[in-house]
Amino acid sequence: MTENKNREKFASRLGFILVSAGCAVGLGNVWKFPYICGMYGGAAFILIYLVCLAVMGIPILICEFAIGRGSNSSIGTALKTLEPEGTRWHHFKWFGFAGNYLLMMFYTMVAGWMIYYVHVMASGRIGNAGVEVIEHEFQGMLQNPGIMMAFTLLVIFLCIGICSFGIQKGVERVSKVMMILLIVLMIVMAVRSVTLADSAKGLRFYLVPDFGKMVDQGIGNVVFAAMTHAFFTLSVGMGSMEIFGSYLSKERKLTGESVNVVLIDTMIALVAGIIIIPACFAYGISPDAGPSLMFITLPNVFNHMPAGRIWGTMFFVFMSFAALSTVIAVFENIIAMSIDLFGWSRKKSVLVNLVGISVLSAPAVLGFNVLSAIQPLGNGSSIMDLEDFIVSYNVLPLGSLLFVLFCTRKNGWGFENFLAETNTGSGRDFPRWIRGYMTYVLPLIILGIYFKGYYDMFKVRGTLTLCIWMIVAVIFAGFIIWLALGKKGKINHDRRKDA
Repeated sequence: MTENKNREKFASRLGFILVSAGCAVGLGNVWKFPYICGMYGGAAFILIYLVCLAVMGIPILICEFAIGRGSNSSIGTALKTLEPEGTRWHHFKWFGFAGNYLLMMFYTMVAGWMIYYVHVMASGRIGNAGVEVIEHEFQGMLQNPGIMMAFTLLVIFLCIGICSFGIQKGVERVSKVMMILLIVLMIVMAVRSVTLADSAKGLRFYLVPDFGKMVDQGIGNVVFAAMTHAFFTLSVGMGSMEIFGSYLSKERKLTGESVNVVLIDTMIALVAGIIIIPACFAYGISPDAGPSLMFITLPNVFNHMPAGRIWGTMFFVFMSFAALSTVIAVFENIIAMSIDLFGWSRKKSVLVNLVGISVLSAPAVLGFNVLSAIQPLGNGSSIMDLEDFIVSYNVLPLGSLLFVLFCTRKNGWGFENFLAETNTGSGRDFPRWIRGYMTYVLPLIILGIYFKGYYDMFKVRGTLTLCIWMIVAVIFAGFIIWLALGKKGKINHDRRKDA
């Protein structure tokens, strides 16, 4: 396939790797991975996790990059460009478009929390405060729709403004600086954490293999936890990685580039744990996961630490970079999809999506205050939980399933075309012998994760509720299978040459 000479490309290989890693690096690397790592056996869990990344995460990531580079377009038109005539793969574009929008409808709000807490920590407002005061500060923010919306809009305007400058002058330039600063900040904070008194207890909890914990938790549960996090950590399944493949030149093979992205993402997750877990143990504070870790537990830790105001501010600057790098990446995908789907200019796409995301982010913000009575997934849930559920439990796994099937099935792009694109350029080859695994085993693993996620989510809510939601899961999965089972038609070579 000829390369589209008019499409903007990354200015450097480093830019591609750091921008892609910035998309993968999300809040789950910090507020979930360290906790589950310690809970499931420390280094023993890490070994299983790395195996899961190798056999699941990397192949799916390579599929996304290959589809993007092979089509020279976003997921909005990529499948239509590469599929044989008469097949249905391209209908997934609306599924992917909706997934990107849903993610930004709540993730921009959470990124706004991080920026707000840079101000909270720097101002010393909760310095030397007890847990009750710290928790009251967080709840006060959630109950204030004005503050929540203001910082959400700040994130939206900032990140879409960066994307308006294009891939090289906007996304690549800014993301490279943020990712480098993020890594530097993490190293400094990790060194500080491990030099605290009694930090060795936390390091042992986090990194020393504890096979007894694995047995206590159940080997199957440990393996599934590793598989699930390996699957979700790379942000695959909705085209957010595919778009960066479309901006990549054909100078390098995709296997090595994908491995580099995974290594950076994994390194950041591991170092995040070195920052958090030893510091919690040093002050006798139990580490937990999720927003409570970020906004209650860790501020409490920093209050016990000498110069904690400075370290707390640095931590939330680091978290802001991690969140903003993801927002910039997904916004670029939304903008590019709008350009490809509707024929808009970048300027029009930026303006329309600026308005669209600003308006549609409001329900998640109001779901913690004005609309808190709306609890779509049961008592205690919020509108954000519903949006997160649709993206994390549906779009990401089912999109990944579709990409793998598209790259391996004869009525899709096909393994030979996928392999030819993946192995174009210099670097390490993607092995041909993995074809059987990707064609038959990997799709079953993805489906297993998908259905197990639904089961774990709803099993505590009664048999009837579980059955209803499992039927919903089957319907969504059936839609993806329907797309994949379209008849094989004639490959439109002319259309591919235009890509």
